[in-house]
Amino acid sequence: MELLLPLARDLLRRRSITPADDGAQRALAATLERLGFTVTPLRFGNIENLFAERAGAGPHLAFAGHTDVVPPGEGWLHDPFGAEIADDMLFGRGAVDMKGAIAAFIAAAADTPGHVSLIITGDEEAEAIDGTAKILEWMEAHGKIPDFCLVGEPTCRVALGDTVKIGRRGSLNAAITVPGRQGHAAYPHLADNPIHRLIPALAELAARELDQGSEFFQPSSLQITSVDVGNPATNVIPGRATARLNPATNVIPGRATARLNIRFNPAHNEASLTDWLTETLARHAPQAELAIHCSGEAFLTAPGPHTAALTAAITATTGITPEQNTGGGTSDARFISRYCPVAEFGLVGATMHQTDERVPIAELRQLAAIYQTFITSPGA
Repeated sequence: MELLLPLARDLLRRRSITPADDGAQRALAATLERLGFTVTPLRFGNIENLFAERAGAGPHLAFAGHTDVVPPGEGWLHDPFGAEIADDMLFGRGAVDMKGAIAAFIAAAADTPGHVSLIITGDEEAEAIDGTAKILEWMEAHGKIPDFCLVGEPTCRVALGDTVKIGRRGSLNAAITVPGRQGHAAYPHLADNPIHRLIPALAELAARELDQGSEFFQPSSLQITSVDVGNPATNVIPGRATARLNPATNVIPGRATARLNIRFNPAHNEASLTDWLTETLARHAPQAELAIHCSGEAFLTAPGPHTAALTAAITATTGITPEQNTGGGTSDARFISRYCPVAEFGLVGATMHQTDERVPIAELRQLAAIYQTFITSPGA
């Protein structure tokens, strides 16, 4: 475990804000090669990625993570790329999400036998186009798909060990455009108001109960995130003690748009939700245009020997029996689930993406101990 803190600090000093890498991938590659891993750099577009593998007995266990981070923002008391240590805490952008976990896994694997690989991308915090999904395509083409994959995202809520994620909800974004004909509000027969068709469609969509959830998933949820008519005639008249609308608000807009997001469990998929949206719009706004982007389908890794081994490793190290759930947003596990069973376990996420992101050094060491126990467990 000697390399844990030096490697974590080295990674934190890399200003690897997506799509920049700042040498983070090269630093990992150098460390892994010294530990006996065969490292394959994989550049897709302008993104640096790597796949590293060390042969050994037993099932093939992979660890997935990302070296890219979100911008630090303002208001830090500690240099976001200084890897400073204060009060037994390691500070830096990516300490929790998720350079700390990458360092912990590598430290755990350093002297631990077994067939282990790492899937490390520089494109997780942005659109995730040239990262894990393409690495997996390369792995499949070269016969490198593992028996199980552990993603080191920060999963814990309050204490290290309290949560393992064994699935994720799907996420679908929809953009709706309803055409109309602009006109004067006093002469509606000469115009065609698209708002009057969009609002009933949205009301029906929002009112529907998609499902009641399941053992591992909360109910699916549709949220309307934007409604806009782009009507420039709705300005408030400036300079009045009492705000009054400009009389030009009597303009009926020529189109109305809305955006929505659906977080869904395995009771649905992109195709079924698209059909539902299309059918609803056809009743209220037959001329509407619908654009769909599904960033990931819902998935669940059924409890089995690998998740049992992970749970046992967590309990042995922390004394906590973790909850297995599927909450939160999406992660690169959505890509991995198409190829092999996958679970997620990492640090407490309380400070991820916040100013002065930080991790207790003792917690980082505990995480490495959990990973080490997991690597050596028969179930893994």
